[in-house]
Amino acid sequence: MTVPSASPATARIRRVVGPLVEVDGAVGTAMNNLVALGADAIPAETVAIRDGLITLQAYEYTGGLRPGDPATLLGHPLSAQLGPGLLGGVFDGLLRPLSSAPTWLTPGGYAQHDERIWSFTPTAAAGEVVSAGSVLGVVRDGNPLEYRVLVPPGTAGRVESIAPSGSYPADAVLATVADVPVSMSVSWPVRVPRPYRDRQSRVEVLRTGQRALDLLFPVARGGSACVPGGFGTGKTVLLQQLAKWCDADVIVYVGCGERGNEMAEIVEQMFALTDPRTGGRLADRTVIIANTSNMPMMAREASIYTGMTVAEFFRDMGYDAVVIADSTSRWAEALREFASRSGELPAEEGYPANLASALAAFYERAGSVITLGGHTGSVTVIGAVSPPGGDLSEPVTAQTERFVRCRWTLDRELAYSRHYPAVSWSGSFSRDVEALAAGSESAGGSGWSAQRARVVGLLAESDRLSALTELVGVETLPGRERMVILGGRLLREAVLQQSSLSATDAYSTEEKTAALVDAVLTVVDRAQITVDSGVPAPLVEELDFGPLIRAREESGPHDTGVARQRRDGIIALLSELK
Repeated sequence: MTVPSASPATARIRRVVGPLVEVDGAVGTAMNNLVALGADAIPAETVAIRDGLITLQAYEYTGGLRPGDPATLLGHPLSAQLGPGLLGGVFDGLLRPLSSAPTWLTPGGYAQHDERIWSFTPTAAAGEVVSAGSVLGVVRDGNPLEYRVLVPPGTAGRVESIAPSGSYPADAVLATVADVPVSMSVSWPVRVPRPYRDRQSRVEVLRTGQRALDLLFPVARGGSACVPGGFGTGKTVLLQQLAKWCDADVIVYVGCGERGNEMAEIVEQMFALTDPRTGGRLADRTVIIANTSNMPMMAREASIYTGMTVAEFFRDMGYDAVVIADSTSRWAEALREFASRSGELPAEEGYPANLASALAAFYERAGSVITLGGHTGSVTVIGAVSPPGGDLSEPVTAQTERFVRCRWTLDRELAYSRHYPAVSWSGSFSRDVEALAAGSESAGGSGWSAQRARVVGLLAESDRLSALTELVGVETLPGRERMVILGGRLLREAVLQQSSLSATDAYSTEEKTAALVDAVLTVVDRAQITVDSGVPAPLVEELDFGPLIRAREESGPHDTGVARQRRDGIIALLSELK
């Protein structure tokens, strides 16, 4: 965030209550505009105006501010400075680089000017007629993705001048279009969605590399998903897996109120991991916004909008971006705390009455679009929800489910039984399944929809029968139903479990997932035939299915041969039973 030079302040602080600050004499300000408070120019946003008194939410620690201190009206809303150098960077909730921040983020301690220079190559020529979103040139910043300098929204006309190839600072004017100067960095209000030409009607799956998600509850590119789960169910690990392995061009990871040690672990892993798509560092196509729990509370509230703006910026260049927000519950807690300080009438569990509309405004910025320049790009949003005590009926979880396309519920019992990822197949859903199935079949897909339907049905029936056996015992069930229970166990252990620490199975391709599912279903079908032929069910259950279960771990991400080999071996054993 940049703070331009301002005129001498005439407003004065009246009251300071934590992040809430009231200011007298602020004539001419508007809602959402920024105000610089005190000698350290602490940024604060206008959230209410009444009878010459404005109420602000401060984005830094307000200790030391006192009544009578000056307040300078900056005349613009909270904005993010978007330019080269975002990829591979770690920023705070206002998109200020943490590399230039002091250890404890004291007010006024950030370097506000980027002195780096970047290599620019023009792709447009003087005299050319361009429109909003057209590419004027590219910048090489050492990352695998080229940074594209675009004509800003609302600008169109003839290119009057354009800079030759060379090295320039981020704020240098590189071109002039219809009397509008264009530089390689732009400022954009974080609460205002960036415009686009149209939404895409074509639905395409976003591959995550996690079998439980890609097989059962897929998310569309440009869709939205939430990950609710109680403490210890593995939310952060699952989100880290998505950041590492999903097939997006750009990952924007927003640590919204997370613990500092968790964010430090994420940063360390991103910089240490090799990107399977490019061979370089995974961090080179990742933007990390670290607003940890010890940082200013209201900067946490702004951080998810900052992350969304960064993702939209890369979307407009024609890239597929994914925003991972961990967690939206702590963002909502910041809203609740500030609402209580400002005296708003509380709604359910003390959250502000506008919680639902705030969540909707965030998730509706997801989408797959045709950009102003005619490119295709997308923003997919995945938000973690941390319900207190694992109560999935609490307001943040309940309201979030209204606005997302997928819910990946993490089950406490699965997690405590060491089944990871602990995605509940009975408590999760995907509203994109039908559209993705239709798209897969029209593109000549390999029957994913039928395979998924069979797996879901087998898991549901296995759960029903397992609950029944707790009352009457498994010995009372007929052999065919005992094979259903066996099939559910094999699906859980041989397909749905996946270790994030595994060198071979942390990521699974579509082909490997299909091979594992086919192997299990074929074995279950042959077991049914064997029991129907008169072989006692206990003989089938006593077979060693370990080789089939271990196939996921003993084969690489692209390997399908091991699953087929283990399938054939088990079928041979079944054929020998009499």
